[in-house]
Amino acid sequence: MSAENQNADLAEKFNVSAPRYTSYPTMPYWDTLSFNQEAWKESVKISFRESNGKDGISLYIHLPFCESLCTYCGCNTRITKNHRVEDPYIKAVLKEWEMYRAIMGDVPIIREIHLGGGTPTFFSASNLHLLIGGLLQGAKVHPKAEFSFEAHPANTTVDHLQTLYNLGFRRLSLGIQDFDPKVQFIINRHQSFEEVQVVTQQARRIGYTSINYDLIYGLPMQTPDGLIKTMALVAELMPDRIAFYSYAHVPWIKPGQRKFTEKDLPDAREKGKLYKIGRELLKSYGYQEIGMDHFALPGDALLNAARVEELHRNFMGYTQQHTQLLIGLGVSSISDSLYAFAQNVKVLEEYLKLINQDELPVFKGHILTHEDLVIRKHILNIMCKGHTAWNLHTEPCKGISEGIERLISLADDGLIELNSRGLQVTPLGKRFLRNICMAIDARLWADKPSTQLFSMAI
Repeated sequence: MSAENQNADLAEKFNVSAPRYTSYPTMPYWDTLSFNQEAWKESVKISFRESNGKDGISLYIHLPFCESLCTYCGCNTRITKNHRVEDPYIKAVLKEWEMYRAIMGDVPIIREIHLGGGTPTFFSASNLHLLIGGLLQGAKVHPKAEFSFEAHPANTTVDHLQTLYNLGFRRLSLGIQDFDPKVQFIINRHQSFEEVQVVTQQARRIGYTSINYDLIYGLPMQTPDGLIKTMALVAELMPDRIAFYSYAHVPWIKPGQRKFTEKDLPDAREKGKLYKIGRELLKSYGYQEIGMDHFALPGDALLNAARVEELHRNFMGYTQQHTQLLIGLGVSSISDSLYAFAQNVKVLEEYLKLINQDELPVFKGHILTHEDLVIRKHILNIMCKGHTAWNLHTEPCKGISEGIERLISLADDGLIELNSRGLQVTPLGKRFLRNICMAIDARLWADKPSTQLFSMAI
């Protein structure tokens, strides 16, 4: 069998519903019944006390507003052209931050800030200045701090770029997805190459040191020829990083995706071809592969972190820095204290109401058990380092013991090298990291879903 046919067969075999493993346990398997706000607050206190002085903390701020709905999007958004929503939302986020400041009880050292959405550049530059200024007031900034934001190329102005740069932002991520007009039409995501070029050049002139483009393969109406043309345009601008994601089709969660059907999507083999085309083109341009879905040019900090095995993964994706405590602010944001996860309410009006009542807007979460912490460590190792090691004599873990039996078949398929002490992901297995992690996902195997919970792995 040729290597190409083998890869196609494996893609078909492993194209199953699988988590993306930005957390373990994954959200559908959180034990929400035993979760309570007091336990969450206590975990924040402990984690802050343990890690703030050395590593600082990370902040994720969810800014949900968009002027139009991108039908492929799986994020929590509020579609509106009414910009009067900006001011009350910023006030609510800053009030939520003050609640966490009271819980932590000391001066926070900010290591990371990431603005996600929605569309952060929906907000005016002056309002973003108000938001970031409020977050930093009374806090310290870590000497290795990294601030980043996501932006829509069609509405990001020089004022946005300069204002955030002056506040310490050096990383910018532009949502491109695809330049093919047919694809842009069906996913309702419109930006021209010229708009992307202007924002990229402006950011570089101002002094941004890292620019990322988000691209997606497997979109409706996407073709190999269209993807090749998209990649050629990307190569003209050469961003420092590229996130080349698999489209996640979850219409039971995001009804906007019902604008198109499965018939408009490439099947597993066609999607595999798109991935191969994109991956080979990126490598031919000089990009190097990092973890899952990510590529960077030589010298990029994310690539350097991967090489020295300091890459980390959390709800924001891959990052070159690791803080134990991540606080998510804003509607639907997720926080991570290492010992627990917590998510804010998902409905904007409910979020604003709780904040106005001086209540933390957390509505569900999970307190990690000892076994959760062990398995989480190994899943992070697989996703970030491509290998992990265990000693079941000194660190017994039922989930890992049972997972080893499932890993054997993955070793037989050439995805991993497996022994009694751990595993190493092979070059062939890099594309199947989600499937490898699934093998040791004890909570998933203990309660296998009867309906589809996650997007397809391929």
